[in-house]
Amino acid sequence: MRVISGKFRGKKLLIPSDDYTRPLRDTVKESIFNILQHSKLLDHSLLNSNILDLFSGVGTFGLECISRKSKHVTFFENYPPALKMLKKNIQNLDCSIRAEVIERDIFDLKKLNIPLKNYEFIFLDPPFKESRIKTLLNLIKDKNILKKNGIILIHRDRKTIDQLPEGFKVIIKKNYGRSRILFGKFY
Repeated sequence: MRVISGKFRGKKLLIPSDDYTRPLRDTVKESIFNILQHSKLLDHSLLNSNILDLFSGVGTFGLECISRKSKHVTFFENYPPALKMLKKNIQNLDCSIRAEVIERDIFDLKKLNIPLKNYEFIFLDPPFKESRIKTLLNLIKDKNILKKNGIILIHRDRKTIDQLPEGFKVIIKKNYGRSRILFGKFY
């Protein structure tokens, strides 16, 4: 596992030795960032953007964003082995000034008393068995967490068909082996 491009290009990222954490594969990550940087269907640039990385694991997505000059990344993770590696990865890349780690279950958003910025991009990479995607998307919408025309990326098992909330539209759908990435936004 490594950072693909930008300031930290080629730097290795630590991952837990268990099978519970499923880091984003480099080929999938590279494809996602090609779409983010080159698609005319997306209204925001990664440059100087605020990113919310939900179910961040060891931080592969968010750290790639920081490497590519995003302004700030807020990481949500509550699984202790992944959280430990996430913090070490942030420390090893010396980017803590541009990163915030929230050690909570993302479904606690209803009770969360910290202000979450207006994010240009939100990345959801839940365990493939997680079934509450519609609930989470509604929380994001209700709490007005996503900036106008902001993009939500959802990494799911290719066979999973999630219920999506009213007003959420998938703009781009890409399949990668066993997984699928959806790029969407609220209208």
